[in-house]
Amino acid sequence: MEGVQFIDIIILAMAAGFIVLRLRSVLGRRTGHEPTPESRDAREEALARNPDNVVPLPIPIPRRSRESILMDIEPAYQGTPLEAGLVQIKMADHSFSVATFLAGAAKAFEMIVAAYAKHDADTLKPLLSADVYARFAGAIQEREERGETMETELVVLKPPRLESVEVRDNRAIIDVRFQSEQVNVVKDKAGAIIEGDREHVDSVTDVWTFARDLTTADPNWALIATRSIES
Repeated sequence: MEGVQFIDIIILAMAAGFIVLRLRSVLGRRTGHEPTPESRDAREEALARNPDNVVPLPIPIPRRSRESILMDIEPAYQGTPLEAGLVQIKMADHSFSVATFLAGAAKAFEMIVAAYAKHDADTLKPLLSADVYARFAGAIQEREERGETMETELVVLKPPRLESVEVRDNRAIIDVRFQSEQVNVVKDKAGAIIEGDREHVDSVTDVWTFARDLTTADPNWALIATRSIES
């Protein structure tokens, strides 16, 4: 009997050992090599060196105060009626700058004037609002129906200036004054000049209105209105 009991004890001990080993394999055990704060820092540095192994999380853009944004406004516009509108635009788009905007507006002016004279509606369409495009396209169609052509030479374009800036319902609206020297002639079907003079340079002052939706990521501005200022 004592021999049988001894064998039973051995069997129970083996079973208990097997259970302990299974628990260790499932739950793990401390080995003395657990990651320390220093090793975790090293692992984070390794991940930083291998960004392909890291899934980036969106980082919220900190909201800037009105005072800090005001410091980014060009000094020429601080304390003027233009200041409030410029601050509103920069609060929505921190990358906005007057200098960059005016450079783009000057380029748009040159492109639109040239495209209008050449009857190039495809170039005009993405630069204009639907209303302005319909007006320009209508004038082009009328000229084509009469068999007329137009030639425009932009002799001088002075640096454009801001006239007004405002934000309405998250829509930025900016008036820009353009002063230019142009030669404009219109020819009939036979190529004879029926309007204008190649030897005469006109001084032209226009105010164009550009608009942009500040709630979208699209940085492009569209021409939504034009008017001429009589000399």
